[in-house]
Amino acid sequence: MASISPNDLAAELLRACLADEPWPEEALEGLAAAALDPEPAAASRAASALFAGLVEPLADRFEPRLSKAYAALFSRVLARALGGLSAADLLARYERVRSVRAVGFEPARVFVLSRVTLGADIAVTSVLLDAARQRFPRAEIFFAGPQKNWELFERAPRLRHLPVSYPRLGTLAERLASFAKLRADLDAPDTLVLDPDSRITQLGLLPVCAAERHFLFESRAYGGESDASLTALAQDWARRVLGIEEAVPWMHPRFACQFGSQPVATVSLGVGENPAKRVEDPFEEELLALLSSRKGLVMVDAGAPGSDEEERVRRAAERAQARGARIGIHEGSFASFAAMIAASDFYAGYDSAGQHAAAAAGVPLVCVFRGYASERTVARWAPDGPAPAAIVRGEGKTAEAILTEIRRILV
Repeated sequence: MASISPNDLAAELLRACLADEPWPEEALEGLAAAALDPEPAAASRAASALFAGLVEPLADRFEPRLSKAYAALFSRVLARALGGLSAADLLARYERVRSVRAVGFEPARVFVLSRVTLGADIAVTSVLLDAARQRFPRAEIFFAGPQKNWELFERAPRLRHLPVSYPRLGTLAERLASFAKLRADLDAPDTLVLDPDSRITQLGLLPVCAAERHFLFESRAYGGESDASLTALAQDWARRVLGIEEAVPWMHPRFACQFGSQPVATVSLGVGENPAKRVEDPFEEELLALLSSRKGLVMVDAGAPGSDEEERVRRAAERAQARGARIGIHEGSFASFAAMIAASDFYAGYDSAGQHAAAAAGVPLVCVFRGYASERTVARWAPDGPAPAAIVRGEGKTAEAILTEIRRILV
């Protein structure tokens, strides 16, 4: 298989999984070997194929059968990558931790794992954090995840941080580098691990503690064929596993923002490293101008310094400002922008973290979905909170058609 590229191997495996056919063993072996190549550039290319070309497409469809296919495939990859682990044992353990059962003991420490992406930590992980704090008032509650994700919750009472790094664009070895330390931190008889389908555990497969203390919310399969949001499914899981009836998504960053009496709309034009989510020009300029005409001041997040997002934001803002729109640009962490969203009157953006921040804060919003794998993808990632949330499906529509829908929503 050395002559076949990692991308082609991943595509062959994905095709077999989607067709419910046995996958070619040599393709899996070849892709796993490539992902463990000692040459960093080669390993990086193979990791991109493995995750972006296989793992993520299997997960993004939210089909229970594909969740099982992932576990069968990736348990083999992990056994090869880590050594000392059996694929059969990993798969058997996975079946135990994914089973929905009530927690029957009182832990001294509860670790809620980050999903690594910011929006998912608001929409899903925060629900489990809320449920854990209610269910175990005497336990130490830890959020285990990256610093930037922790910033969404760092002012919350009774919540501590266990730093865990996870390079989303790293090699396979880099993504697994935290496993040994994480297992040392979590594997104690008085701990409980609540896993919201975390990348840190490779979606529940890594044995970070004894199986009886590892509870996996298998979000890719939980809910079956329903159209429920991930937030609603996490709430249902918390009822069944922790006995908590009212767990909600929330944020508590250290930042605070006040705009006074002036109406303010917040906007994020981020696409979460997926350019397929973006609507072509002049949509972004027109959106900013439209919101300014209806809402007054518009605050748009600049995105990461030097990124394509920042370039797009500044270009759209300058063009809208030239037409008289009042546009401000937020520069800083996502947590500080989340505080700004919470203080605003309206939010608009693509399918990204901002919509979940708005939903958790009770801010009315409109979200444009494009480049999604299936209709169930839209249903699962729909923002779910107490305020009105309008979804505009942008697939196959022009920028003007999408803007027309948004104008109707703003009336």
